Amino acid sequence: MANSIQNSVLEAKNIHAWFGDTPAVRDISLKAERNTVTALIGPSGCGKSTFLRCLNRLHEEVPGARVSGEVLLEGENIYQSGKGRVDPVTIRRKIGMVFQKPNPFPSMSIYENVAAGLKLAGVSDRRLMDETVERSLKQAALWQEVKDKLKAPGTSLSGGQQQRLCIARALAVSPPVLLMDEPTSALDPISTAKIEELVLELKKEVTVVIVTHNMQQAARISDRTAFFLLGEMIEWDEASTLFTNPKDKRTEQYITGRFG
Repeated sequence: MANSIQNSVLEAKNIHAWFGDTPAVRDISLKAERNTVTALIGPSGCGKSTFLRCLNRLHEEVPGARVSGEVLLEGENIYQSGKGRVDPVTIRRKIGMVFQKPNPFPSMSIYENVAAGLKLAGVSDRRLMDETVERSLKQAALWQEVKDKLKAPGTSLSGGQQQRLCIARALAVSPPVLLMDEPTSALDPISTAKIEELVLELKKEVTVVIVTHNMQQAARISDRTAFFLLGEMIEWDEASTLFTNPKDKRTEQYITGRFG
């Protein structure tokens, strides 16, 4: 247990989230350990994506939305108020996010898309920027496909390539955690397989938390899986255990297709 705590990179404690007066997530606690993939599964509207957005303070950007509880990034509460308050922008550099629909910056080249976070962080050294762009595109398994057209618009790439570009953009600032909100739901099977391979490779360097509707995908790529239902986390366990021997009957019913 002590070793598990030591390895915890991201830990949510008693997270509640609301849209106005409507509760969306209730009392969720889980840990994402270093160099692992944690998958969040459950039917539509069960709170998975809302919880994911609580992990890097994006939920509070929605008008009227609020959060209670703690999220510890390497032991520090990202919701700390008062003297120790942390800037949400800084948090989002450390806890990167890849969305369901690829969203490269439309007016920027492939190179500029990847370098955007570095520029915001004040990096002006061109050599360092070049090296980081190349490293990030290689991490995102995109370098070989775009190395000769870095000045082309990011939006000129295919959907799967755009999603990997967004992953490279998030990786450029070296976050310890990467959140992914259904990153393959808008992609074809070949692009989906590439993203899955990429996630398995990325976990050697970053901790990944991924929301997916695809239970087969969760079983293939996650180390631990959490099942959400009606704003609550019903069960959270090793993926192999949750998919073969779930403890809760509702989990069993969901993964066997009896509801959801």
